[in-house]
Amino acid sequence: MPLLVLAYPQLERKDYDWIQSFRAKHDERYFNIVQPHFTIVFPVEEINPAQFIKHVEDISREFKEFFFVLRCAQPVKDSFSDYTDVFLIPEEGYRIFIKLHDSMYNVLLEKELRLDIPFIPHVGIGNSLDPFVSKKLADKINKSENLEIIGAVNKLDVVSYENNSITTLKRIV
Repeated sequence: MPLLVLAYPQLERKDYDWIQSFRAKHDERYFNIVQPHFTIVFPVEEINPAQFIKHVEDISREFKEFFFVLRCAQPVKDSFSDYTDVFLIPEEGYRIFIKLHDSMYNVLLEKELRLDIPFIPHVGIGNSLDPFVSKKLADKINKSENLEIIGAVNKLDVVSYENNSITTLKRIV
């Protein structure tokens, strides 16, 4: 059972609705599986769930609630499939996501860190097998939308992912 750490951001209703409306049209892979989120720890399988939860609890104590601002979209080739994703990238708060992610990958998860895949904090909002479709979607957002989504991260969810379903094992506030 793969385990992950997700941060479901606190968003204004209008921003959440815009993201979900966009995802309903353009996120064929994950819209029906998971709410808008930032992935902090990517799937790991060889770790005891109780140890994993304790690790996340211990590390998360070092971090308080933090804010971010999403102002741009970027197409990013998925490392594990033929899809190209559309990410909303935080302009503000970026470094805190990096520090949180990097802190999680010490001790217990040290051997799980994938240095061959760059960590880009993001909220995924779309994907396509045609990379040019993803590029056009990102360009449209960046050119025509006056994107400024302000949000906060004040909890982390330890989740399992099986059979295209996300189950929260522990919410850490």
